[in-house]
Amino acid sequence: MKTQELIGTLSSHQDKRLVFEYAPGQRVAPGYHVTEVMNVIYESMDCGGKPNFWRETVAQLMDPSPLDTPEFMTVRKFLSIYSRVTASVPVHPEAEIRFEYGSPSLPAVRYEVGELALEGDHLVVRLTPPGVTCKGIQAETGCCAPLELSMATPTAKRCC
Repeated sequence: MKTQELIGTLSSHQDKRLVFEYAPGQRVAPGYHVTEVMNVIYESMDCGGKPNFWRETVAQLMDPSPLDTPEFMTVRKFLSIYSRVTASVPVHPEAEIRFEYGSPSLPAVRYEVGELALEGDHLVVRLTPPGVTCKGIQAETGCCAPLELSMATPTAKRCC
């Protein structure tokens, strides 16, 4: 989901409580913190030899401390944090948004936004774990297209 799409949807539900679900039935604990919002830039080359460039917006979520009130943050508060960030850091609205979450028993993962659901006074952001994709398959040349320039032997036809 694009950053601007999520922010637009959140803007329509400011009085709701914002809940993040990282697996079916598994939610980030009430009282969580948004510790950082960052721009991430990726520059890569796929298996077909094609360079790629993309941006992501990543919001980092952290479990509450024992001193925090066990209430889910309001959408309004999340949008306030986001606004403070964008006043100082140029967040790109067309970038995909991810939420990074981990706990003492779970490694930190940058989850994708799967769907948004209204559940009473909660707006639930259902996160999905990232998958591995082949950008070459998504490109017109296909996965593992022949190398044009490489140090491979003349008989090499594929890069992977």
